[in-house]
Amino acid sequence: MLTLEKILFERDGFSLTADCAMEAPGLVAVIGPSGGGKSTLLSLIAGFDLPDSGRILWQGRDLKDDPPGKRPVAVLFQDHNLFPHLDVLTNVSLGADPSARPSEESRARARDALARVELDGFEARRPAELSGGQQSRAALARILLTDRPIVLMDEAFSALGPALRGEMLALVQELLSDALVLMVTHDPQDALQRAPRTIFVEDGRVHPPMPTQELFADPPEGLSRYLA
Repeated sequence: MLTLEKILFERDGFSLTADCAMEAPGLVAVIGPSGGGKSTLLSLIAGFDLPDSGRILWQGRDLKDDPPGKRPVAVLFQDHNLFPHLDVLTNVSLGADPSARPSEESRARARDALARVELDGFEARRPAELSGGQQSRAALARILLTDRPIVLMDEAFSALGPALRGEMLALVQELLSDALVLMVTHDPQDALQRAPRTIFVEDGRVHPPMPTQELFADPPEGLSRYLA
């Protein structure tokens, strides 16, 4: 269980509040207008920002003293954060061993992860030699090696077309079935097709997660405006 307990975050005239809980494992969509606070929510969970008040709890333990690298959280960004000068195998190995020269054990695990995302045979390529979908798969393989129970996806596949994005989300559900995955998206279909529960974020207010079909069948006023 990931719990956001009476969270208040204020910066430069913007404030975000959250008081809700998310059961794990599962895929939860995070949707709402631009500038509403979706990325800020993920940043607080990851530890890149700290709340002014309130607590973020994972399985009942307060994460406030944990720096980002020590939190039970992995982040999949839109640009994938693949190092252009490293081959795909080394990029993926860094998920298990973030050192300049990953161990042979880490590289072996990376080969296995690449096979799971159907990129075996691509180990020696550089990121620039991959298509957008292949880069997404490589970034997902690296997430598998981090072995973190919370995965945050900040529009990770937004640059892909609808069919390829759906394929990647299906792969996320298959390979990260034991994790709590929070998926920021601007596409309602991503939520409706893939996420059993959805969080609506608007004007800095994080609404508690609701069953996705129920939320979209009878949306609150703010969500109706967003969907119009």
